[in-house]
This record gives sequence, C-alpha cells and structure tokens, in this order.
Amino acid sequence: MLPAVRPPFRAFAIAVLLAVVPAAPVAAQDGADEPRLHEIRFDWTRDGILTGAAGALWISSESFLKDDLAPAQCRWCDRAPDGTDRLNRLDRWGRGLAGATPEARRRAHNWSNIVGFAALPAGVLGLQYAVGNSSGAPSRFFAQDAAIIVQSAVFASLANQTVKFIAGRERPFVHVLPEDQKGLTDHPTDNNLSFYSGHTNLAFSLVVSAGTVAALRGYKHQAWIWAVGVPVATSVGLLRMGADKHYLTDVATGALLGSAVGVAVPLLLHGRKGDATPKAQAGQFHMTPTASARMMGISGTF
Repeated sequence: MLPAVRPPFRAFAIAVLLAVVPAAPVAAQDGADEPRLHEIRFDWTRDGILTGAAGALWISSESFLKDDLAPAQCRWCDRAPDGTDRLNRLDRWGRGLAGATPEARRRAHNWSNIVGFAALPAGVLGLQYAVGNSSGAPSRFFAQDAAIIVQSAVFASLANQTVKFIAGRERPFVHVLPEDQKGLTDHPTDNNLSFYSGHTNLAFSLVVSAGTVAALRGYKHQAWIWAVGVPVATSVGLLRMGADKHYLTDVATGALLGSAVGVAVPLLLHGRKGDATPKAQAGQFHMTPTASARMMGISGTF
C-alpha cells in the first residue's frame, strides 16, 4: 500500500514549497520597507526668491496699489445695459445662503476671516507636522514642507488677485444696492472684486498642497490632512456666501483653482528626488534578505 501513498505526498510537498517560496520575498521585506520616506526637490535660495517675489507683489497689490488697480466700476455687473438683473440661476439660488440680517452677515464675515486666515493655516501646518513626525521624518522635512505650503498659498493668492482686478465682478451685497448707494459701502475699492473668492482659494491651496506634499513624502496617516482640511476649507467658502461677499460660482472657482495650484506647485517644483529612502537616517547599516524561486541573497545599503 505504501507505493500508492508516496506520489500524492510528494506532489503535496512540492505544491507547498511552490506556494511558500514566491511569498518569501514579501515576508522578508515587509519589515524593512516600513515606512519609506522620499526626498523632494527643494532649494532654499530659489524657493525663497520665488515666494518672496510673489508675496511682495500680492501684499503690495492689496496694501498699497489697490486703489489704483481695483476697478471703480464693475466690468462684470450681472445686469443688462438697461439695468435688468441678469444674475444666473445658480448664483441666484446660492444667495439663499446669505445671512438674513446685517448681524448674521457680519458674523459670517468675521468667522470666515478667523477660520480662513488663522485657524485653517495653523491647523494645516500642525497636521503636516503630526503626520511627518508619526512617520519618523527628520525635522528638516517639516521646514521644507511648510515652505512649500506657504509658497503654494502665495502663488494662488497672487493669481487670484490678478484675476479679481481684471474680472471686476460686482459683489452680491453691492449688486442689490441702488446706484447712488454703491459708493457708500465701507470699502468701495472692494466692491467689484467678487470673482473669484480669495478666502476659498487660499483655504484650498493650503489643504491641497499639504496633502500633495504628504503624498510625495510617503507619510503615514496623510489621509487626516484631507479628512480634516477639505471640510474646513469648504466651510470657509460657505461662510463667504453667508456674508454675502461672494456668489456660489466665485466660491466654486476659488476651490477649483486653489486646489489646482496646491497640486501644481509641489508636483512641478518639488517632485520626488531619486528613490525612496527608509525612515532610518542616511548612512545607517541596513540589510534585507531576499529570495525567489531560483536564487537567494542579501541586499543592503551602507
């Protein structure tokens, strides 16, 4: 009876070996590959000059040149030459989110400034530090990451300011005022800068650039940046509509273009450099056993 049993046993043993050997490299390398972080292209001189120049143009256009650059009369008025209201249906529907009273609109405006210019930037940088630190990233990574996030925000804001001055769209709350009262607003030079939302543009450029940088680095838990950042950035746009400062199309465009800059700046200026590097510091002795169906060996970095 024994001869009849041996062939099935041998076949079973061979089948087990064939199943186990190909899996050996994965089992051997799993521990060595966790986590693997990436260097990205960054130059303090180059990026400092680019960010500084863009920042100077943005700040000067807002603080010193706005009276000269902002259109005194709307170019995009959402009205026919005879004065008939031509506001599109989507924006007319979106205006339903505006506060019903001046106090409600003022409150939404204040909160949009608090969240958009303080809480969100601080939160994004804090999350970036947290996900990098949890992955064992060296401190220089966070300094570079923060500089890239700021660079993205500055570039996005400069582009936004340029479009605002060119488009000259009348703000919603100004649109409904009689002509003789439009010049009596608190900031007349700001009356025709509705398109597109600068607060929303800034918020999404911060969140998306942080998420893109985290993905380029290979940080663990990077999903938290998106999970927390995107809803908060969206709330900024909704608050701007609640303040009656922007139409829905202004906010949607700000979210779209801010996100585009948030992706483009890290990818185009700061892509990955070389191969992934382990969390361990450069120069540390590291060996990894490898195996396959035809060979076995040891690979390593020194």
